[in-house]
Amino acid sequence: MVESNKFIGQSEALQQFQTRLMEVASTDLSVLIMGETGVGKGLAARVLHAQGAHSDGPFIQVNCGSLPGTLIDSELFGHEKGAFASAVSRRLGKAELAKDGTLFLDEIGDMTLETQARLLRLLEEGTFERVGGSEILKAQTRIVASTNRNLEEMVNTGVFREDLYYRIYVFPLYLPPLRERKEDIPELAEFFKDRMAAHIGKKIAPLTREVIEELQAYDWPGNVRELEHTIQRGVTVCQGSQIALEDLGSYRSRIKSAALDLVWTPLSGTQDRPVVPLEEFERLYLLEVLKITNWKVKGTEGAAAQLELPPSTLYSKMKKLGIERP
Repeated sequence: MVESNKFIGQSEALQQFQTRLMEVASTDLSVLIMGETGVGKGLAARVLHAQGAHSDGPFIQVNCGSLPGTLIDSELFGHEKGAFASAVSRRLGKAELAKDGTLFLDEIGDMTLETQARLLRLLEEGTFERVGGSEILKAQTRIVASTNRNLEEMVNTGVFREDLYYRIYVFPLYLPPLRERKEDIPELAEFFKDRMAAHIGKKIAPLTREVIEELQAYDWPGNVRELEHTIQRGVTVCQGSQIALEDLGSYRSRIKSAALDLVWTPLSGTQDRPVVPLEEFERLYLLEVLKITNWKVKGTEGAAAQLELPPSTLYSKMKKLGIERP
């Protein structure tokens, strides 16, 4: 989705997001970037930093969900020597290291209530103390946060502070998922393909129309990150200079392969398998699709979606053809 600090894609949804991002970039306002996992919130934070008044300063990221509650305070605010058993020396926290730059709080919804209270003070007063210390320190950094969770709902259930919610909700930005901007997929896929090919020393031709249509037919629940990993896999396993459908490892390509494997063509001159009645062929094909999708019928990755059928229709066909999960 990005080359350095630049978005890739020309969809209207992405252009609107970038316009909003540029509107707030030159200010010191706190920004909350919302969006699903893998959609590119970290990139948005880096673009915001690069285009802002603090671009010459450091960009410091704290992954709020990757550290236990006992360590997040030390990571964020630092600690004094002897603050706890393993604190053998003073350590500066990310809030201090981000001086004259940007402090990016990734997935702020995963932060404990105790840390939320200390963060609220940082946002309201611009001050903090190291763990185990009493010196009041002044923070000189812009704060940008991100979340893939519904913070308003978390406030209602008491797991996120209401006062902190309103403090970080100064300038909210919503980065739409890839399924809502599928016109960006061809450009993104070509970028990821070229980057991966250069990395492993391959020469890969432009993606075929069939591959692009395959990529655009999928809803990408893992968003841009999932697309990148899919293209990386395709570049790695493809034979020759062209990525084929089967190289993508997607449900749809595997289902198409299953269909081709089941089809008997009299004109080919081979009779590897006997001709079967049409109803039996349909039963065999549905069994293959259900196996590929691990017998999941509903959902974007379910058999019904891959066959472009309503789940109720697929259930009826399964009942009619005597198909039961083993």
